Amino acid sequence: MIESIRNIAVIGSGTMGNGIAHVFAQNGYSVNLIDIKPEALEKAVATIAKNLDRQVSKGLIDEAGKNATLANIKTHTNIPEGISESHLVVEAATERLDLKLKIFDEMDAHAPSNCILATNTSSISITELAAATGRPDKVIGMHFMNPVPVMKLVEIINGYSTSTEVTDAIIALSKNIGKVPAMANDYPGFIANRILMPMINEAIYTLFEGVGKVEEIDTVMKLGMAHPMGPLQLADFIGLDVCLAILNVLHDGFGNPKYAPCPLLVNMVMAGKLGVKTGEGFYSWTHGTKDLVVAQRFA
Repeated sequence: MIESIRNIAVIGSGTMGNGIAHVFAQNGYSVNLIDIKPEALEKAVATIAKNLDRQVSKGLIDEAGKNATLANIKTHTNIPEGISESHLVVEAATERLDLKLKIFDEMDAHAPSNCILATNTSSISITELAAATGRPDKVIGMHFMNPVPVMKLVEIINGYSTSTEVTDAIIALSKNIGKVPAMANDYPGFIANRILMPMINEAIYTLFEGVGKVEEIDTVMKLGMAHPMGPLQLADFIGLDVCLAILNVLHDGFGNPKYAPCPLLVNMVMAGKLGVKTGEGFYSWTHGTKDLVVAQRFA
């Protein structure tokens, strides 16, 4: 089955979507990148080109490799047209169940009958998404890590009805694009976010309750626990809205108060302070350097 996967569609051209498109295209697959907003697609292609330039500057690829990668990507604003000849469709839209269910319904209606439908969700039930289709045996989770062109891990999550043939094909495909697949069972948060999000939430509670300041909390985790990035900085990179959405999935899915999101996180999301993508979260990201500058509110 892996041999038949050549045409891939990616729905959603944000940070994860353009990274997924980049990796597949760089490994010789034909990619249709789909988004309802033309300006989002323009930004995505520009981001991919910039990231390819960085790879060229580091000697990881040459100019010909960059050009071949870009030539493998076509953009579409129409899902039916973009997936009509796909062997695999990867949904990489915002982490909202209602939106993903709507997209899966459209994917199922317009993708070829033998096409695998995958989702990059970081926490939402694969089984629930699969149940919205007429092909639950061909639905699977492919949870890439950010930044996709750099990070090796892909969490592979079977739904209740995912076939062994589909699982084997996606594991092989992940290896073909230089990733390391790790199998997880279909429970809220899977492995990565079941462990990561409570840690981030506890770091936010530690700030909220005045136990430590932003820099101290991140320094303790970086120097004391050998984490490459502190949990508050990581939350800014992930997006505080995404962190909140995942915590809500964990809280709703398990009914356990230990997953309840910190009130500070809830307030920051309501205020539109989402981290890197809005220019401010626990840190300020608009000062034009790589230095970490704590947001004025927490300074």
